[in-house]
Amino acid sequence: MKIGNIEIDKPLILAPMEDVTDQPFRLLCKRLGADLMYTEFVNSDGLVRNSEKTFNKMIFSEEERPFGIQIYGGNEEAMEGASKMADSLNPDLIDINAGCWVKKVAGRGAGAGLLKDLDLMERVVTNVIKSTKLPVTVKTRLGWDENSIRIVEVAKMLEGIGVKGLTVHCRTRAQGHQGIPDYSWIPKIKEAVALPIFVNGSITEPEQIANVFDETGCDGVMIGRGAIDNPWIFADTKHYFATKEITPHRSLGKRIDFCVKLLMLSVEHKGERRAVNEMRKFYFGFLKGVPNAAKLRNHLMIYYEAEPIIEILLSVKEKGIIEESLFESVAT
Repeated sequence: MKIGNIEIDKPLILAPMEDVTDQPFRLLCKRLGADLMYTEFVNSDGLVRNSEKTFNKMIFSEEERPFGIQIYGGNEEAMEGASKMADSLNPDLIDINAGCWVKKVAGRGAGAGLLKDLDLMERVVTNVIKSTKLPVTVKTRLGWDENSIRIVEVAKMLEGIGVKGLTVHCRTRAQGHQGIPDYSWIPKIKEAVALPIFVNGSITEPEQIANVFDETGCDGVMIGRGAIDNPWIFADTKHYFATKEITPHRSLGKRIDFCVKLLMLSVEHKGERRAVNEMRKFYFGFLKGVPNAAKLRNHLMIYYEAEPIIEILLSVKEKGIIEESLFESVAT
């Protein structure tokens, strides 16, 4: 797979995810083997209005390369301005989100909303390409709904105007995250265009990733929610490629180590209060399936400082189980 200066064989890509793929989480996934990653969704309207919070979503470190900034919006001029701002930070590529299914985005003609107006999609993408020296890629879905699947037509159009790569979430906008993704469209797209094609949609296990590569002929696999619960999926998949061995699920101790590292890195990047608040969304996935995990998650929610959370987590790691007595001793 080659896009601009990026050349990787069978890349494993961390999907852009709002409120998840911030810099601390990306850095740890990179260290666990992610080959390519992106910002969270960056709102073009926020950028052109000079929102500091929106601009800060684009900040990344050299360690994260190769790296893409993903922008979204349904206004041609705003997307052009946003791409110039993204270009100024010199990522390796700019990606256009044409796949977000949530109503507040798609309902306003952005994200997957562009699939309802392919002329607008063409104008938006063309304006972005004109405004940057960087390769431009697109992430989209099969179509708006099952009656309007035009992904092959979309792929041809995007290739014709100069897009350098395409990620396809193999569901429609109407499906959201429900239902079984239809990977059978990928070979049809590959036959129609010469673009690198990345597959996305409910990809969660190394053996499944290998099968997706083999059965679709795709150039890369993008992993989203599967990386939230299991950020080791990148390393485990590369191990499977090399050995055909399935790595056992990580122990409670390993999961707690990752949790502590993420919290500490988040404090460093965001400040303590914000880091502690935003860390709460990760506890469910990291502790999934562990007895008394729900009680521990609920207990950790009461803290607004990192130190007591880390103390509790390390205590659990030392014992190897989540004991009922832990909550009693902490309370007293």
